[in-house]
Amino acid sequence: MIQFKNASLDDFDIAFDYIEKLWTYNSYDKTAVLDVYKRVISSGDNFAFFVMDDDEYKGFCHGTYFDTFWMSGRTCYVSSIITDENERKRGYGIQLMDHAKELAIMQDCKALILDSGFPRIEAHHFYEKYGFEKSCYGFELLL
Repeated sequence: MIQFKNASLDDFDIAFDYIEKLWTYNSYDKTAVLDVYKRVISSGDNFAFFVMDDDEYKGFCHGTYFDTFWMSGRTCYVSSIITDENERKRGYGIQLMDHAKELAIMQDCKALILDSGFPRIEAHHFYEKYGFEKSCYGFELLL
């Protein structure tokens, strides 16, 4: 049975495993990620949850609510939506996105936005099939 579980400190190792699987080209300081995780789960401007099926973890999602002039209101940025590679195409990604969308609507957000790395072609197909449209290039400046 599908259910959603809000992320808690007890789930950190599971969340960390998902994070490492998504961004395999990055290396992580587990202590630094734990600090971020603690801030995320304690802030009302963030959400983090798991999709569960028969009490087994099947995916993880994290996002942030913020105000933008561009949307003239609140926006929800989905920064992580992750399922195990062997669990893909089973509907868990849709379940994660549907729940993130419900949370965003409850926060009076006007849009869901996300970004995705150029090599993640399969993910791009998923987002477009879900209804997302390409709207911009993403840029980063490391400090």
